[in-house]
Formats: sequence, structure tokens, C-alpha cells
Amino acid sequence: MVQKTVERPKDRAPLRLKLGKAYFRVKRRVRWLFGGAKFVKSPGDSPQNHGTVPFFTHRTPLLRQLKDVDMHLQHNKVINLKIALKKVNGVTIHPDETFSYWRLIGKPTRRKGYVGGMLLERGKVTVGIGGGLCQLSNLIYWLTLHTPLTITERHRHSFDVFPDAGRTQPFGSGATCFYNYIDLQIKNETNMPFTLNLEMTDTHLVGTWSAPSPPELSYEIYEKEHIIKSQYWGGYTRHNTIYRRVFDAQGAQIDDQFVTENHAIMMYNPLLT
Repeated sequence: MVQKTVERPKDRAPLRLKLGKAYFRVKRRVRWLFGGAKFVKSPGDSPQNHGTVPFFTHRTPLLRQLKDVDMHLQHNKVINLKIALKKVNGVTIHPDETFSYWRLIGKPTRRKGYVGGMLLERGKVTVGIGGGLCQLSNLIYWLTLHTPLTITERHRHSFDVFPDAGRTQPFGSGATCFYNYIDLQIKNETNMPFTLNLEMTDTHLVGTWSAPSPPELSYEIYEKEHIIKSQYWGGYTRHNTIYRRVFDAQGAQIDDQFVTENHAIMMYNPLLT
């Protein structure tokens, strides 16, 4: 049974928030250098062993009309995604290597061409350079859940900001990101390389994991224990657990694996129709 009690969010002084971000960013750089993981290099840094057989493909819409959010932030997000894709499209994770989202992309800055896009900070919509890159980390996480690759670091969204208009995936099946300490990391513990292919059409962001051999297993992601709960401090929270069913090549289920659990503070009225 998932935990259903969530503490009221604490207000932090601006200076404390700034110092906290600086501390965790330095800590992340130290872990990158001395943590012992063998990180993949960007596609342009070394020859790649590109996979030829698609394992799983998924696409997400580039533009969504969100309540009280100016559409120009969605168009700016597309600009930011185009820049980030150049850093990760075509990257190959060889056996025993680890993919780090931010180590490949680097810090989004104006100098690199990034523009102001939508960020979610403590449950509020703000504008920040490079905003919108969570769509890419969400996609990569969802793709990876449908492969034998191992997700070694993923951060859930602490706030549920928008209602489920048009949702096609279970609540909590994404991976939030914030440079550089809220990262998405994936390790290849298989015996063959996996290549990540990404592209943008006029309407969608499209991703595929591929490998030299066809998949022997397939996966179905689903949620359990979904609940919305009123908290003692007056707000509402949302909870669930994510599992995945594993099927062999003949379509027979061979496993049912726990993936993660989610707890988020709702920023809208759960009684909305």
C-alpha cells in the first residue's frame, strides 16, 4: 500500500534556495567525476555502434494548450528541444555504460541558443532559460521502461499541476529534470548496445530505442493503487504505484515488476469535471 500522508510544502528563503542549488550542483559534478560510473559520450565524440532493430517507439505532442499558460512558452519549448536533441540523438549505451541526461546536454544557457520556456517550480508555472526540456526526459524515461535497460536514477514530479486532459499514460510515468542534480540516468546491464534515436516532426517529439537484435521480451506499463487524498493541512494529494508486465516472444506473461511509486501535491481542484 502506498504512503498517503504528505507534509505541507515549506517556504524557503530565496537565499537558501540559491545556496541549495549551488551545493547540489557541485555535489553532482563530484559524483560525475568520482562516482565510478562509466558514462556514455555524446554521439559526436566517438564512433557509435548504432542499433538496427527498433525495440520501442513513442511520440508526444509538441504543443499543448495548458490552462493559464501562454502558448509562446510552448513554441519556445520547441526551440529548446531542437537544441537538446543534437546532444542526445544517436547516442549509444554500450554494456556497463550509464546514460546521464544532463551530462550529455549540459547547462542550458542563452549563449547556446536556449530561450525562456515553461518551468514548474514548487507547483507554480515560471519561465526559465531552457524551460520545457522535461518533455524530452519524460519521453526517454517512458521509452526505457519498455526495454531491458536499467533506470538507476529518476525523479518524480512533486506537484501535479495540470488536470488529466488528454492523458494517455499513467499518472506519474514521467521523469522531471532540473540542471544538473535532478537527473535521469540509465545503465546498460545487458550484453548488447542500445541506441537512442530522436526526431521532431511538425507536431510531435518521437523517440526510439534500438539494438542489433530484435527484442525477446515486451512490456506493458500500468498503475495500481491510484488514490486522491485530502490532507490534514487542507490540500489534496495524488498517489499511485507503477508496475510493468513482462511478456515473452510468444506473448505469455512471465513477470510483473514493481517500477516506482508516486506522491504529488495537487495544484488544482480534484473535483473539477
